[in-house]
Amino acid sequence: MSLKGKTAVVTGGGSGIGRACSVQLARDGAAVAVWDLNAESAAETVRLIEAEGGQAKAYIGDASDRASIEQILGRVRTELGPVLVLVNNAGITGFKAFLEISPEDLERIYRINLMGPFFLTQAAVPDMLAAGWGRIINISSSSAQTGAMGMTHYSSSKGGIVALTKSLAQEFAAQGITVNNIPPGFIDTPMTRSSPVDVDAIAAASPMKRAGKPEDIAAACGFLASEAAGYITGQTFGVNGGRVIY
Repeated sequence: MSLKGKTAVVTGGGSGIGRACSVQLARDGAAVAVWDLNAESAAETVRLIEAEGGQAKAYIGDASDRASIEQILGRVRTELGPVLVLVNNAGITGFKAFLEISPEDLERIYRINLMGPFFLTQAAVPDMLAAGWGRIINISSSSAQTGAMGMTHYSSSKGGIVALTKSLAQEFAAQGITVNNIPPGFIDTPMTRSSPVDVDAIAAASPMKRAGKPEDIAAACGFLASEAAGYITGQTFGVNGGRVIY
């Protein structure tokens, strides 16, 4: 499933799911723009890719800020090439009772989780239209499918990603661009470990009796970015160990 000659952008590529997706796409031949707020983490992802003989470069900036988006994409195009694969992975989580969610809480989580991917996709799509080929992979959440008590602002922002995916898929299917979303189930990442949940207990109660790994999501990302997935668009591609079945 070669992506040789194509440039991929992965937001939140410095750790967890984003790092695993960056490594996978590089293994598949893409030149990867590892985009993160943390320079040290992004550099480590680049180091891992280069150690395997892949090509990657770190880009540091806010993937929800329009000025930063334009500036960084300009550099990516100059240094790696036009963006033909986009993985909208950067995001934050949140745990708060519904009646305690402030306007500031809501604005922050919507700006990062939903508006950022919207603006970044808007800026990257012209490259794909010019090439007549593109892959957009949005990382949503199984919480968007099931709802999540105490996470209304988070789960609704991710529900917006699902709707964004479906709308973009219909608008750009005829131009050779596919758009899909992966809603991870319970994935063992640094962000999960830092949240107020019992990772091991939740994993033990799941159908597979284990948490997912970032590489599980990365494998699906690699497939959706490939030529083999060229007739798949607008889909919610669940990778959740049986947590959500329908």
